[in-house]
Amino acid sequence: MTATLINPTMKKYRPMRPPDEDTASHESCEEEEADVEDHHLKPRRPFWANKIQFVLACVGYSVGLGNVWRFPYLCYKSGGGAFLIPYFIILIVCGVPMLFMELAIGQYTAHGPIGALSQICPLFKGAGLASVVISFVMSTYYAVIIAWAIYYFFTSFKSEVPWASCSNRWNTAHCWVPFHNHTKPNGSQTPTEQFFEKKVLNVSPGIEFPGGMRWELAACLVCAWVLVYFALWKSIKSSAKVRYITTTLPFLLIIVFLGRSLTLEGANVGLRYFFKPDWELLKQSRVWVNAASQIFNSIGVAFGSMIMFASYNRFDNNFLHDTLAVSLINAVTSLIVGIFTFATIGNIAIEQNTSVKDVIADSPGLLFVVYPQAIAKMPASQLWAVLFFFMFLCLGLNSQFAIVEVVVTSIQDGFPEMIRKRLVYHELLVLCVCVVSLFFGLPHILHSGIYVFQLMDYYAASLSITYLAFFEVVAIAWFYGIGRLSNNIKQMTGQYPSFYFRFCWLIAAPALLLALWVASLVDYTPPTYRQYSYPAWAQVLGWTIASLSLLCIPAYAVVTVVRAPGNTIGEKFRYSIRPASMCDCGISGCDICYSDSDPPDDKTNIN
Repeated sequence: MTATLINPTMKKYRPMRPPDEDTASHESCEEEEADVEDHHLKPRRPFWANKIQFVLACVGYSVGLGNVWRFPYLCYKSGGGAFLIPYFIILIVCGVPMLFMELAIGQYTAHGPIGALSQICPLFKGAGLASVVISFVMSTYYAVIIAWAIYYFFTSFKSEVPWASCSNRWNTAHCWVPFHNHTKPNGSQTPTEQFFEKKVLNVSPGIEFPGGMRWELAACLVCAWVLVYFALWKSIKSSAKVRYITTTLPFLLIIVFLGRSLTLEGANVGLRYFFKPDWELLKQSRVWVNAASQIFNSIGVAFGSMIMFASYNRFDNNFLHDTLAVSLINAVTSLIVGIFTFATIGNIAIEQNTSVKDVIADSPGLLFVVYPQAIAKMPASQLWAVLFFFMFLCLGLNSQFAIVEVVVTSIQDGFPEMIRKRLVYHELLVLCVCVVSLFFGLPHILHSGIYVFQLMDYYAASLSITYLAFFEVVAIAWFYGIGRLSNNIKQMTGQYPSFYFRFCWLIAAPALLLALWVASLVDYTPPTYRQYSYPAWAQVLGWTIASLSLLCIPAYAVVTVVRAPGNTIGEKFRYSIRPASMCDCGISGCDICYSDSDPPDDKTNIN
């Protein structure tokens, strides 16, 4: 493969977005329907109406369930302060550089993760497919978290919040109301723990005892998907407007809860646990793997969300500023959420006369136990409960919008003709995705649902993600090449990426990701839910779920090589790693073409 560059002394132009057969023309959200008789067929990919919408989409995803639900849960599970050190190391070495890389690829190719990686390096198209599979799996159980939040939100309107006392019909003799400096009895549960486990979930003894459907939660789950559908049914034209509320309002409420939590007695105890690391824990690979999982989940790296968001950008958008803004906001918000979470846990520890690490079991329901307990003691507790769970609902929807949009965008990019002919309307495609995801989410709201939830989260969002991230950065940095990627970024932004980014893409990030992946396999421990250990068949089910994404990469690579033209394996392999050719429109063999009237300043022909 050779690259021929246009004379660098020629007059510079700001390049247009290179259209292809699926994105033959682009318009802003406000103009995409004008003068088009069949606009519902969605042959065009719209632009964000303005830069604020794009930044809000990225920030809304990163400051969503990843920060407010997953970060406190994983930090508490990993020993508090010991979690922060690998968290920031992985953020700097992998998170920020890979976010910049994904925004570049999405903006340059104008495709979601599958289409983008198939153009960059067809051999690794499976990495894009794997990210969509993981996003689909996550959408099924992220909606369950939103359903829990909806349940708590409507329950908060009662005259007295039901998790404040032990006088309810679901409470048992083991229910214990905390008293100041009274040690929690062995085997007892607080009213908030019993409300979550016995009223909201009605937990069965194990995953092998599914029980019946929790119909109240089923109604909440349907409500969650209705909200998601009507936010996405017009693509980014509708979801971008919804994000003006769901992204900005939670920040105000987060600041309010931060101020309240810092005034609680014992807040300093919780903050000491949060900021003071136990250095011995850093020797455990699980802390590092959890930190990597948190980085990728919160920023959206390797899940396809950021590639998808960037695909709606104008070609000349300077995404370096967006990368730094999203990374900074994500890190600061994680710290703020960690501060008010552990300040609240410190208060509970003082009240129960116990240590911070023994306040509550490290379950996915941590947030639904800790905060209701703190809210119950506040003046006007109903008002605070309504505000908190409304905030949590907004944040959950932001995350859900992103991962569902990845699935929808990828289907559009992968099967444009079928979508035009069979579904016709874009709204029907979104409806199909939401309905299918809803049915896949139903096992999570059985009586054994929390065990299914924990299993899915462990294998789909934690164990697989470093593997996927490694192959994504290898496909782009090693096979597509740092040189090509740097030239593409120069075409879009007017400047080459820094040496720091190129070093991380080429060496630091792949090395760290590979080390984390190997360590997670060497130190693999089966998932647990509190004291419950999963049976062997459930672990096999978990690995099957993980393999849905893990096998996409090698399986699709084999298919690509077999189908590639050529007489020998070497010829087929060379063809399968050749990126789409960039050239003037009208030239034979052109995969992506530029407008004759607006040539790029460093146009590249890849032969």
